[in-house]
Amino acid sequence: DQKNTAFAIANELGIATKKQQVLTGKEIEKLSDEKLKNEISKYSVFARVNPEHKVRIVKAFKSLGKIVAMTGDGVNDAPSLKIADIGIGMGIMGTEVTKDVADMIITDDNFATIVTAVEEGRKIYANIQKTIQFLLSTNAVEVVTLFLACMFFPSYIFLLPSQILFINFITDSLPAIGLGLENAEEDIMKRPPHEGNNIIDKRICFNIIYQATAQILIVLSVYIIGLKYFDNITASTMSFFVINYMQLLHSVNLKDSHSLLHINIFRNKVFNITFLIGISLVTLVAILRPLQIVFGLCQLNFVQWLIVFIASFSIIPIVEVCKKLITIITFERIK
Repeated sequence: DQKNTAFAIANELGIATKKQQVLTGKEIEKLSDEKLKNEISKYSVFARVNPEHKVRIVKAFKSLGKIVAMTGDGVNDAPSLKIADIGIGMGIMGTEVTKDVADMIITDDNFATIVTAVEEGRKIYANIQKTIQFLLSTNAVEVVTLFLACMFFPSYIFLLPSQILFINFITDSLPAIGLGLENAEEDIMKRPPHEGNNIIDKRICFNIIYQATAQILIVLSVYIIGLKYFDNITASTMSFFVINYMQLLHSVNLKDSHSLLHINIFRNKVFNITFLIGISLVTLVAILRPLQIVFGLCQLNFVQWLIVFIASFSIIPIVEVCKKLITIITFERIK
């Protein structure tokens, strides 16, 4: 477009507020690459540019450390799409050349679809992190508690092989399926882009460590209480049910990185179904004597069940408090 036309449209859209923010192709030709790099941040609109100008614009922004996305539909857009960090081609009006070099193709030629695609990608990325966080933190509980129990209480039985298999198949697998299909969090599009390609970043590592540590301490505490006040099979049974119920409840913690008080925890139907199936199967083992015999468990009295449920539910307030502290620390650091 003409410079005045480009500014009028950009001004109406809130992209530019003064004509000095518009740069034309002829003006770009008068600038060296170094001068274009130093001054390009002043401009938000580029008018009457040819393929060579587009390439120089992309290179200038990239040289400043910016992540550049370029949209286009014609053959003349192909060079700049290719060198941009993210080349976005039009699926309907776009030429085959443009589609070949593009990293992303919008099948409906609607720019709003780019936002939808980014949101979907961020949701998938976040759900993978949630699933990994859940699996690693809960599996660490089984491995570490089994190791510590065998080391400090070698003459006692902590968990039987059948009990470990039950935990792995039921309380590890079912919640992971539900977490993988969680809806996008409300502020997901307000977050900065991910730096690097490490899906297990520092934040996820920290979460895994403190969540696993909390669960390990809870299970070991219940086991020690069982050994001190009851007997080995009772302690083992209490530990078994604490691990199962606690892991299922912990999966609820990971539905959102924010407090559970501010979200609808029932929004994911698949998660609701898998959670109910898990709770039901564990409860069946708890109330049916034949299943107790199969898994080498004993019947618990009221006091013992009270300890199990208090210990199992404690993981929710523990993680809630940690979420709050992490939010406060992060906010203070930003300030």
